[in-house]
Amino acid sequence: MTDETKLARRPQRADARRNYDRLVEAARETFREHEADSSLEQIARRAGVGIGTLYRHFPTRLALLEAVYRDEVDDLADRSAALTAEEPWDALAEWLDLFLSYAATKRALFHELIEVAGRDSELLTHSREVINGSGQAILARAQDAGVARADLEIGDVVRLVGGCTMMPGSTDEQQKRMLAVVLAGIRA
Repeated sequence: MTDETKLARRPQRADARRNYDRLVEAARETFREHEADSSLEQIARRAGVGIGTLYRHFPTRLALLEAVYRDEVDDLADRSAALTAEEPWDALAEWLDLFLSYAATKRALFHELIEVAGRDSELLTHSREVINGSGQAILARAQDAGVARADLEIGDVVRLVGGCTMMPGSTDEQQKRMLAVVLAGIRA
């Protein structure tokens, strides 16, 4: 995590926290729609704040990119933990749907983050650990229940689902259809 991201994550007043959350959400939506090259001014407008507010929270573009990326992976981890109460197949299908959403945002941010922070940055290492750890637990549970193919590894499934988001211009609807095909292929 860069020093700028650490600054952005310090405790805040309620109004500042709301602005922070609105900026992260606006950036996430903007990056999904327009890729990572969207302007910071566009993101601030979408969040309903001034550019100065954006820069108070995120002194650099990298700090904003990291915040969105970290928020996405932390959300995936939190929501994955809640899936243990679901039936094994339902939990796997829901986790893959969550991962699909994560991967769609990742596609827009990943290359810029790699260029600036590097493939082995703390953020990307943390992301891989969360994805592989949470996904493996859910996949293993489905395999143990006999509802997912036993010959799969989480890396296989992540690559398949991640690939569903890689085609430029693919819609959410198309990605969901592709996920349904992947699910049919991994079902035992």
